[in-house]
Amino acid sequence: MARNLGIYQRTAAGQAHQLVESHAPLVKKIALHLLARLPDSVQLDDLMQAGMIGLLEAAQKYQPTKGASFETYAGIRIRGAIVDEIRKGDWVPRSVHRNARRVSEAIRAIESRMGREAQDVEVAEELGMTMDEYHSCLNDANGGRLFSLDELNESGDVPLEESDGSDNPLQGITSHAFRTSLAEAIEGLPEREKLVLSLYYQEELNLKEIGAILEVSESRVSQIHSQAAMRLRARLSDWQNSPDGE
Repeated sequence: MARNLGIYQRTAAGQAHQLVESHAPLVKKIALHLLARLPDSVQLDDLMQAGMIGLLEAAQKYQPTKGASFETYAGIRIRGAIVDEIRKGDWVPRSVHRNARRVSEAIRAIESRMGREAQDVEVAEELGMTMDEYHSCLNDANGGRLFSLDELNESGDVPLEESDGSDNPLQGITSHAFRTSLAEAIEGLPEREKLVLSLYYQEELNLKEIGAILEVSESRVSQIHSQAAMRLRARLSDWQNSPDGE
């Protein structure tokens, strides 16, 4: 029994090592993708170190029977580890966070009142801003902090990753419910905002590449991306505060 256990452990360790070696380039790819959205003070090496920790954890915890490919699973773990590292740094002025919350609240108020999508000019008017001030606010929010889909739940502590088999029997259910709500909220976005999120998160294009596709400036893509993020946060806050979202 002990001998068989030792063989199994060595085999598992060898397989994990192979997964790490073969997927190391994925760490750099994800780190570079996120670095493009961060201040110049952030170093690629720091992001890659955090990403490698995520890759190691993925290799150790991956279970093929769960259905997801290792690359998909590792990508989630790598991105999550890098995002955690970025959050620790907290390079963003409080005013950026405050303005982002104000925009989300304005969008939520307008859409509740009008029963339709809030337009740029309406949000700016709700905030008492000129269009230039509003667009500047969007650019600050997008360039000064990392937005990722798993940050949408930062006020509700709802995990976006699948349950890892912890002792909390509600974790997987809550995660599934939140994913469903998030998917519905994304589907309900204006077409251009939905396209920007798809190109950025699924196709992993950078803002300049997305701008070339949409034939707009990189700055405009940044604004569209920020507004999509804040629109999602506004809509998901209703889900988090509803009885079904608890």
